[in-house]
This record gives sequence, C-alpha cells and structure tokens, in this order.
Amino acid sequence: MIPVTKPYLPELSKYQDYVKTIFSRQWLTNNGPLVQQLEQKFREYLNIQNLLYVSNGTIALQLAIKALDLKGEIITTPFSYVATTSSIVWEGCKPVFVDIDSQTLNIDPAKIEAAITPRTSAILATHCFGNACDIEAIDAIAKKHHLKVIYDAAHCFGTKYKGKSIFDFGDISTTSLHATKLMHSTEGGIVFANAKELIHRMSLMRNFGHDGFDKFNGVGINGKNSEFHAAMGLCVLEDLELILKERKKQSELYSQLLTGLTIDTPTIQPSCNFNYAYYPVIFENESTALDVKLKLEKNDIYPRRYFYPSLSSLDYVDLASTPISDNIASRILCLPLYHELHKDSQSLICEIISQALIK
Repeated sequence: MIPVTKPYLPELSKYQDYVKTIFSRQWLTNNGPLVQQLEQKFREYLNIQNLLYVSNGTIALQLAIKALDLKGEIITTPFSYVATTSSIVWEGCKPVFVDIDSQTLNIDPAKIEAAITPRTSAILATHCFGNACDIEAIDAIAKKHHLKVIYDAAHCFGTKYKGKSIFDFGDISTTSLHATKLMHSTEGGIVFANAKELIHRMSLMRNFGHDGFDKFNGVGINGKNSEFHAAMGLCVLEDLELILKERKKQSELYSQLLTGLTIDTPTIQPSCNFNYAYYPVIFENESTALDVKLKLEKNDIYPRRYFYPSLSSLDYVDLASTPISDNIASRILCLPLYHELHKDSQSLICEIISQALIK
C-alpha cells in the first residue's frame, strides 16, 4: 500500500536514549527539561526567540485568538484544514470567508477589504501547502483597518519568506507538529509572536493560567506537551535537513514525470523558499480527479482530497460564496509524499495518472 503520507521516524536508538533520561528523571510533563531543550533548538534553528511548544496546532490557533482578545468577525480562508475555521468558532468568533487566489490557493488579498465590517477584529490566513500568502498585502490591509493578523502556518516548517522564517510574520503565527508533518513530535504545535508580552500571556494560558504553584493569572487551558513528545521532536529536528532535501527531490521527480499532462500545480509565491511539504495536483474537472483517484486506489495507492470540501460549506458557519475555493477543492488531489517513498512508486503513480488522462 502507498498512503498519502507516512510519519518520519528517526533511528529507534536515538529516541530510546532520550526516553532513558525521562525514566531516570521521572519528569514526564509540566515544562520538563526536554520541552525546554526543544524550544531552545527551535529558537536556534528558526532564528526566532519568542515561541512556545504546545500540545497541537489547533490549541496553538485557539491560544492565538484568545491571547489577542479577538471578538466578533475574523476574516479567513475557505481552503484549509477544518481546524482553521473550527478554532474561530470554538473561541466564540464568527468566520467570514474570503475566496482564494486560483494560482497560489491562498486567501486573495484583493477581496479582503470588501469583507471588512465594524465587527471585524482580525484576519486569519493559511499559508496553504507551505506556500506563503501575499504577506505584504495582508499586513497593509490589517494596518489600514487596525486589524490583528494570525497566520496559520501548519504546513510551513522549513519554509522561508524573504530570507526569514515564515513564522516571523503577523501578530501571531502558529504551526503544527502532527505526525503527518515533515517536522513532527508525534503530536504538537508551536505559537510564535514578535511581542514578548503575547508569548508571556500564552505561556500562562497553556498551563491553566498558573503563575506559580498557588497563583493564577487569567483563564487558561491545558496546552502543555510531554517529555516523550519533545523527545521525538528533538530526534526529528536533528534529521530535518535530510527530510527537506528528500522532499524536494521527490517533488522535482513528480514534476518531471507529470510534464505535459493536463494538470496544474499551485504557483509558489515570489520570495518564498518553499518546503515541498505536499504535492497537490489540480485536474481539469472533478470527474477527472475522481477517476484518477479511483484508478490509483485500485492499485492500492491512496491520494487525498486536500482540502475538500470548502470550509464555507460546514454546517456550523454562515453560507458564503466562495466559487474559486469550491472549484479547486472539487478537482485537487495531494499525491503520496513521504520520506521513504521510492522513485519506482512515484513512477507507478505517474504512469497511472498519465493513462487515466490520455485514455
């Protein structure tokens, strides 16, 4: 079977070495030594000082919305994983969907201002598939209308924008370290902020509001992560350059093998040093995409309809017109991409796609 992805697993002995230290200390959670070490390694790798390691990427989004004290409406994208929208609703705000750019698949800044009302408090934009949004345009709109900006950068570990980590933009950026991500800690996430006071506030929030053993400072939740998760994160981070190199090589092979076929791929934003986290392909229509998906599955190959359906169709949001997102979502597939994927498997995948399209 060839799944859409597989978690990268480091050498077992490396992980076991970290686990032995956990057993010797018997310190399993509550900001343990490995969590602190992982946070420091992230600071060094990303050249960003203000960050927090949390339990997952969804909690990271919820902390961001809460820390910025957002109310009312939040402008967001309909083309992302469901957590982008559900986090807004979970925190008592209303998502307002703005359609995407058909080339980059990110929120279209040219359509944002028309969606701003007196109730708008922020823009929450996703760097879809690791491809940077039009950051300057979004930030200019936010400054003009006094809005906060959160970037959902769940797909973006390893992506840079104008020579800086993509996590270095917006009031707050978040990422996921879920097992399916190229940088993972089994489960996990990170929040980033340029303002130290925001990081301090979120550090209290992720631990029930504890400000010491017997003192509380504001409302909080359990957003901590464990030593075992941090151990996995430390192991994977050690191998990240190898992982990024392999993803790029695999993506370039797909592009070579699929040359000449009637499919499109997203346009990477200028000044974006892309991380090759996914390989999405866009077919001419939905019936073709579904036909390709079926033929691949008959050969025990399992692509994924990322992201289908558009989030504007969820049953807990107001009806919105997002025709471009709806159209792209209906005819896009993400092809298998993971560290151990062999080039022979990629050749088979592309041969099946080619036969389906040339029939």
